[in-house]
Amino acid sequence: MVWFIRKVNFFSRLSCFPGARVLDVARRLPTVLRHRGDPGTVILHVGTNDTSARRSEVLKEHFRTLLDTARRLTRARLLISGPMPTYRRGSQPFSRLYALHCWLRDWCSASGVGYVDNWESFRERPALFQPKTGFTPAAWDPPCPSPAAVF
Repeated sequence: MVWFIRKVNFFSRLSCFPGARVLDVARRLPTVLRHRGDPGTVILHVGTNDTSARRSEVLKEHFRTLLDTARRLTRARLLISGPMPTYRRGSQPFSRLYALHCWLRDWCSASGVGYVDNWESFRERPALFQPKTGFTPAAWDPPCPSPAAVF
């Protein structure tokens, strides 16, 4: 998916922040979007690193802050790229990510933001995962090894 997005347009830009959490991305958005004109679309893929804290209501508020920040900075179409399921990482991480996926899907719809449903695309498809990390799509290019990214 990221590879495809990167190849769509010569002027596309990928900004990647390995290990970033939702508020980290919200703080970096002004720098990422500065002096680039108004992009047609901004895709935000973040949240997986936040689920280990087990604070779902706080995470929801962080997503609200991220969306408010993005809307304040750009008139571009905004998309939230949902989490991908874990593969062989146990039931707790899987359950937390699934709960985040369900909430994001519904919240994005209610908030007028597009949602990229990665859950069904990657669920039960181990060939799409790298053997070392277990969660990074194998199709991603080496410059961006983390799913926490702003496109």
